[in-house]
Amino acid sequence: MAMSCVNTQNLLAVALVINRSRDGPAFVFHWPPDVQPVSGNPEPVEAEDLLLERLSLHAKRDVGAPDPPTTHRHHDDHHHLMVESGSPAVPWEHLAGFPTRDLAGILTPARSYHKKLFQLSLDPLLCISYPIHVPDNGKWKRPKKARASKQLDDHICPHETEAPPPTPKDNPKKEEADDEKRSSMTMFNLVFILNPKKNEVKDLVDLLHGNIVKKVNKAYKYSQQHSDFIWKESKRILAAKDKAREDRTGMGLLWKELLHMSSLAASVHEIYEAVSQNRIAALHLDTAAGVLTPSVQIPAPFYVSDTPAEHEQGQRGLWLTTANAFLSQDALDEPGFLDRNFALLLMDDEKKIISELQADRDPTTVSMVEFVRLAKPTMSFYQVGQSNVLTLGQVRKYAQHFIFWRRAIAIPPLHARDTYIVSPNSDLARLPSASQEWQRAFPVAPPLPNFLAELSMCPKPYKTFCPSKTHRPLYLRMLAWLMRGGWVTQICTFGYVIVWPEILYEIDYEIEAEELAAAAEEARAQEKADDATSAPDDGSSSSPALNQHHPNAQHSEDTTGNVANTTATPRSTTQHAAEMARLERIALKAHREAADKATAHARKAVPVATAHPSTNDAPHLAGITPHIILDAKKTTGKESRYLSAIARRLKDNKLRSAWQLTCKYFDGRCALERIALQEDMKRKEVWTLLTGMSEYLLCTRHW
Repeated sequence: MAMSCVNTQNLLAVALVINRSRDGPAFVFHWPPDVQPVSGNPEPVEAEDLLLERLSLHAKRDVGAPDPPTTHRHHDDHHHLMVESGSPAVPWEHLAGFPTRDLAGILTPARSYHKKLFQLSLDPLLCISYPIHVPDNGKWKRPKKARASKQLDDHICPHETEAPPPTPKDNPKKEEADDEKRSSMTMFNLVFILNPKKNEVKDLVDLLHGNIVKKVNKAYKYSQQHSDFIWKESKRILAAKDKAREDRTGMGLLWKELLHMSSLAASVHEIYEAVSQNRIAALHLDTAAGVLTPSVQIPAPFYVSDTPAEHEQGQRGLWLTTANAFLSQDALDEPGFLDRNFALLLMDDEKKIISELQADRDPTTVSMVEFVRLAKPTMSFYQVGQSNVLTLGQVRKYAQHFIFWRRAIAIPPLHARDTYIVSPNSDLARLPSASQEWQRAFPVAPPLPNFLAELSMCPKPYKTFCPSKTHRPLYLRMLAWLMRGGWVTQICTFGYVIVWPEILYEIDYEIEAEELAAAAEEARAQEKADDATSAPDDGSSSSPALNQHHPNAQHSEDTTGNVANTTATPRSTTQHAAEMARLERIALKAHREAADKATAHARKAVPVATAHPSTNDAPHLAGITPHIILDAKKTTGKESRYLSAIARRLKDNKLRSAWQLTCKYFDGRCALERIALQEDMKRKEVWTLLTGMSEYLLCTRHW
């Protein structure tokens, strides 16, 4: 599993750019305030920077704006320089060495990029965004019905207050003025300015685009459509910057004021700070239609599927498991699979989380508190949903909420019959501090190092570590604590179907017998057809040859002449005779081969189903290698017959029925420990059945 790789080294800045119908592009706000040029940047204001210059001039001509003035590259925070026009140059007009005026021009892409990934390389920098253009009708606001049906992505606007319905307008001039205000901004673009290493470009872009860039721009679009939020806030920010230029206000003071006065500016700040530090970005957009609180993040990895390499020490201490890595699309598409196979493990103390929830006045708090109390790491989501308190839909929703906010992770339900070992990925450097926490949490339990030492011995069911059955609830709470800290992992069993030589021989023998029987049946049918063709249909007619030699035939000159003609052999008759002879030779050869094959088959040993095919060492099976079916739920042809042959050898009807049911789990990817959960069976019953099938299973164990 790839780790989150966004940090302050490769995420340089986040900037908001807008385009206006009359005044053209504008660089509204960026964070952090002071972004220095990156090593390798060309001098952006010199004449040789043709790309920037041409793109910038092209953008300015499109909107009728003047060419950018010449400015100096370095600015002190409190020192305002003069440009050729006579107006002071200010430090916020440069970002990473580039004039923001030029950046604004090239970061306002055409409508064809609307709601698409936009990438622009300013070597070595890379800008990515998800531009949002004004709708085709020129108005940001949607019709009321469209707004009512609009459903935002989860966690985009969970606490949004809808604006009151619009009222009819009596003043045409006011209506025109409102339309003008709405159409003044033709697009906005929240841009992420990156400085990626060459080998991380694709991963970094994918991480940011799918999780942050796209979702934030969609949230901004929602706020703009409902209340012109982006446009109104942008105007306020640009006006404050113009005033600061005139008043010669320092950038530090101005940026502090902008964060205080504008929730849009504050949201850009929060996005940069949170994403670059691997936190959840919790935005607070104070719009005229109500407060919006979208939240976005790059999901924090909570597990690894293999022990990390030496250079990946940041992954040390994460839960080590293939429970998630091995999930197939088939499993994910199966209704209820996740509900039955996963439980919620809170990453903090239950009482602490409940206390925090109860301090929130949100209407859903009561049911969320019930969810926290019910959702134990020993119960699947499906089992929690069977209570009379919460529906399965609520369970899914709240589980997603806690996992999104990094307050919980989804794990296979903990069970005393399952086997747990010390994780090879555990962070032993944390053992001293963890031991103290353990002792405070479980005063009567063995010391943490001692307990981990016990788990490090020969793997065995967890229940064997419990002093008695009455201790199991406590020991399961201890297990949950160990899982939460990545100290232990579950060892699971994975199975493939193995087909022994006895069965391989039997199926080959059956197929050969079927082919011989089919060939014999075809030959008999052909003989009948030939007999029907060669026999005369009645006595009223006969062939010319028979007429020639008939004792009552009369020979006149004409008939003599006809006889002479028939005795001459035409070419077509010769060819026909040759073809018939060739076909007869082929038929004879095929007949001999079929007879030889039938004779060879008759000499073979007749298959005998023994009680234990795995130990059948009969001479006729020598040299046949056992066959492994890699995915028993996708078998065709011979492999399907192998499974049927195995089923016939299972004498117990219950076992034979279970074979048909459980075959779909024999693919080396589904943990056999999950069968009981998925099929709603007792674990003891499942393992009894699997033991009865064990001769036909090749099993392996790993996390």
